[in-house]
Amino acid sequence: MTDALFDVPPEARRPAVRIVLLTGPSGSGKSALTRRLGLPVVMLDDFYRDADHPGMPHAYGIVDWDDPASWDHEGALDALRALATTGRAEVPVYDIPSSRRTGTAVVETGDEPLVVAEGVFAAELVAACRAEGFLADAVCLVRPRLVTFWFRLLRDVAEARKPLPTLLRRGWGLLRAEPTLVRRWTSLGCRAATPAQAERDIRLIRR
Repeated sequence: MTDALFDVPPEARRPAVRIVLLTGPSGSGKSALTRRLGLPVVMLDDFYRDADHPGMPHAYGIVDWDDPASWDHEGALDALRALATTGRAEVPVYDIPSSRRTGTAVVETGDEPLVVAEGVFAAELVAACRAEGFLADAVCLVRPRLVTFWFRLLRDVAEARKPLPTLLRRGWGLLRAEPTLVRRWTSLGCRAATPAQAERDIRLIRR
């Protein structure tokens, strides 16, 4: 008998931990869904670059935090890769009011087979995670735009993320841009689902 029996091609190996990418407009319910699921979570917004990072894009008179150029794609992918292969990753901690990283934290999977990576840029990672074999699902949360606008505003005011005029100006712009954003995220490989639908589907994958 030879070793050939156990020579499994890399593309056929199933990682012990897989990633659920969860995106959607700011205020669409991503964080609330991850809390209900109770799975290990990577907050992809923590991979934003500092506001004074060279070449940051701008819109509405401030840094355009909805432009992928404001975000560290490779750093986020490295963290998800580490979780899928080792079950542990060090991730940044980002302070939104000051628009900069303030430290690091460790995410560990324990015995869980799934990790949720949530944020407005999750769709940017779909192709790479799928190619590397650790993508479990990719979901874009959708619900009525006015509902999303209202919950986003309530959250941002409660957290004092930015001055109120800035929040209103940015919120109105996001309300108008939402259909275009959802089309982009689904074109990158996410499937559209309501928060309730997404929760049911992810719980089925977890079993």
